Amino acid sequence: MGPLQGVKVVELQGIGPGPFCGMMLADMGAEIIRVDRAGAVGNQANANDILARGRKSIAVDLKHPEGVETVLRLVENADVLIEGFRPGVTERLGLGPEVCLQRNPRLVYGRMTGWGQTGSMAHVAGHDINYISLSGALHAMGEAGGKPVPPLNLVGDFGGGGMLLAFGIAAALFETSKSGCGQVIDAAMTDGSAILMNAVFGLMNSGRWAHERGTNLLDGGAHFYGTYATKDGKYVSIGSIEPQFYALLLQKTGLDRVPDLPAQMSRKDWPLLQEKLTQVFLAKTRDEWDAIMLGTDICYAPILDFDEAISHPHNDARQTFVTQEGIRQAAPAPRFSRTVAELPPGSVAPGAHTDEVLATLGLSAADVQALRARGAIA
Repeated sequence: MGPLQGVKVVELQGIGPGPFCGMMLADMGAEIIRVDRAGAVGNQANANDILARGRKSIAVDLKHPEGVETVLRLVENADVLIEGFRPGVTERLGLGPEVCLQRNPRLVYGRMTGWGQTGSMAHVAGHDINYISLSGALHAMGEAGGKPVPPLNLVGDFGGGGMLLAFGIAAALFETSKSGCGQVIDAAMTDGSAILMNAVFGLMNSGRWAHERGTNLLDGGAHFYGTYATKDGKYVSIGSIEPQFYALLLQKTGLDRVPDLPAQMSRKDWPLLQEKLTQVFLAKTRDEWDAIMLGTDICYAPILDFDEAISHPHNDARQTFVTQEGIRQAAPAPRFSRTVAELPPGSVAPGAHTDEVLATLGLSAADVQALRARGAIA
């Protein structure tokens, strides 16, 4: 049931990268208990909230002292806590790292923020687009001469945020298994999106990457690494970087028969070569190009919409996408040979497991009812 089976995680309910981190851990077999707001009780489970799969939910009033104490009792029996509030919020609630680590010295306390726990921007609001702006990542994305184009919220929220925290938690759990001591993880989306850019920073440092977006090897500037429209209004992608792959691209497109064709790495000729490829690809439909290029070493793939991606033979063979309760979604990844990860259950209603979870802490039905009567839980 996944390599993290047996790991217990308390997740303070949040949005975006925090739940994504929780999903990654749940997908790997961890038991996630999400602490929802007491006021959310009565809301139905949202099957479309894919990031919320694999949770149990307990509804607590975190402004009530006994509600805070209830969460601390959960912490005593947990391996990990995840929170995504602004710096200082959990401290004011009475659930900060110092308090939690006193109750459980082995606890891995994962903090997910945009700007980080420290720094001049730490306490201000922001979103993915702002974090990847400050790290320099967004500057590199977009067409030549155009404005920067956000790559959805994949780089800040999910790649540089939730996945970074999930990696940090896995690393911290490994260290705790040796030292017996917990610690605090400060995962910031500015840091995460910056580290995702390290390969590009390396190219910049060596003078092989220009600051002007859309003019470089991997940002659409190179004619052999980009996207092209086809006759039927669809698109294909080309990544023929290596000389042998580029030679095959020229062969399949017929450009190898063009006299005095400029060299592949002649940067001043990239716009000309890009225009030639543009006209070539417009001459056939995407399916026709698939028949010519798909499965070759050109480094080619059709650009599929979500429905097409789900039904593509390669994705189907690997079961990259699955359907649960009628909701199509990506399956857990990566794959493990022995501790196979399975798709966890879908989203649950807030507070659906309050009684069940508290019973595992040794509280009787009367104890739970008393907490509920006093407003500490819902």
